[in-house]
Amino acid sequence: MWSLETLGRVRLSKHFFMRDFLYSEISGFHGIPNVPDDPDLAIANGRAFCTALMDPLEETFGRVAVRSGYRSRTLNRYGNENGLNCASNDNPIECHIWDRGAGADAVAGASVVIPWFADQYAEGRDWRDLAWWVHDHLPYSEMWFFPKLCAFNLAWRPTPRRTISSYIAPRGTLLRAGAEPEEDAAARARRYADFPPLRGIILPQVAAARARDIDDAAGRGPD
Repeated sequence: MWSLETLGRVRLSKHFFMRDFLYSEISGFHGIPNVPDDPDLAIANGRAFCTALMDPLEETFGRVAVRSGYRSRTLNRYGNENGLNCASNDNPIECHIWDRGAGADAVAGASVVIPWFADQYAEGRDWRDLAWWVHDHLPYSEMWFFPKLCAFNLAWRPTPRRTISSYIAPRGTLLRAGAEPEEDAAARARRYADFPPLRGIILPQVAAARARDIDDAAGRGPD
């Protein structure tokens, strides 16, 4: 039997835990618990999402802020029925209900902000610079961009649809499923030439550091 405390402590990937995705203003204000119907499925899909998409973003750009992560069916339905910016539970693009499908129907996603890029966006940078970077580097399924902070919905599926849409000008669909980008690879790369390289954060080599500590404690320095 899962408890909410136990669920929150589940580690999804190198950088993310389930607790990072459970907070919801709708849940807190309206008193609706945000608890999965199928915790094991939510965890499995969440792990795939975080490993494929969230970890590389965090390692490249630094902290990634989660604006809206997992939503239970009950919470999402309430948000949709009360005009709180939630798609209907059966909407094909709804990615927040991580435990609504398995196998080919699996999906997981979140609305995220990259502070490193949000600062530049506030000064007029084109949202498409970030969209094309993600397109060229990560196995995303769908992206939807929003005007506030250049937040975007980022979705994972086992078979990615590869679509990009936006509520920021130019509004609409930037890339449809199965289509090729209008901008060629060289033009896209020029847009993000100043971006850090993929997986730009170098984490400490814990194993090597421990080995050195053991050698020092034993009085054995490097050969």
